[in-house]
Amino acid sequence: MALAVAIQMDPIESINIDSDSSFALMLEAQRRGHSLFYYLPRALTFRDGQVSAKGWPVQVQREKGRHYTQGEAERAELSRFDVLLMRQDPPFDMGYITLTHILEHIHPKTLVVNDPVAVRNAPEKLLVTHFPELMPPTLITSVREEVLAFRAEHRDIIVKPLFGNGGAGVFHITPDDENLNSVLEIFTQFYREPIIVQRYLPEVRQGDKRIILVDGVAVGAINRVPPKGEARSNLHVGGRPEKAALTARDRAICEAIGPTLRDQGQIFVGIDVIGRYLTEINVTSPTGVQELERFDGTNVAGLIWDAIEARRS
Repeated sequence: MALAVAIQMDPIESINIDSDSSFALMLEAQRRGHSLFYYLPRALTFRDGQVSAKGWPVQVQREKGRHYTQGEAERAELSRFDVLLMRQDPPFDMGYITLTHILEHIHPKTLVVNDPVAVRNAPEKLLVTHFPELMPPTLITSVREEVLAFRAEHRDIIVKPLFGNGGAGVFHITPDDENLNSVLEIFTQFYREPIIVQRYLPEVRQGDKRIILVDGVAVGAINRVPPKGEARSNLHVGGRPEKAALTARDRAICEAIGPTLRDQGQIFVGIDVIGRYLTEINVTSPTGVQELERFDGTNVAGLIWDAIEARRS
């Protein structure tokens, strides 16, 4: 079953072909005989009820320096595609939200992955709040006194922007740290949204586990270990990926959230688990596909395309 596939993503020339999950998805789609059309998020256009984008037919190959070949630029009506992968990176800002509104006009006739309505309603640090029994103690507020009271109770805390990504703006405030007031001033200056505060989980020193779910089912995990002197385990700030197995607790978390993700059309999801706690549910351009395949041989891109093709059949 050959499908016409559009990919809305950041500039293809700048991706790292050894780690980029979008690249892995494109390679697998191409291997299955699907055609690829690539465009940048800012090229998306709505006019008179029609959604289009100026982009390029593209082919990809795992060759550094020559990892893609694109055809002549053209404007394409996106409703003519069978599948559209929404793969641009966060931040989850009004620009991102607007794109989900526009893509809603073509979904589900064109299957948008992940479902744009569900993506809009499920930013990573908010969707998780619907599963409070799985979370660490968490506060979301703009009220300084609430933050101070939370810190007085839990002493060791993490403060981060509600719609941040990639570990940017994450602060570990230890019990004797005198910088909390300054951090709150900075957040007030740069963000209009509430902030999120969580009890610090010392288990993060052993790693922040990224578990990938496909259509609500866990397919594997990698562990991301923070470097010495760093509270963040994100790979691009120096976190070290390691092979990881799913524990009984991990599977219980996935079984609890899986039906919701599947019902919402969240085909490709990456969750973050520290110790026994679920900290984030990542639905906006999740990552980890290539790392997981390297560690345990799981063809995650293949599983994702199996799920997409099943929904298109």
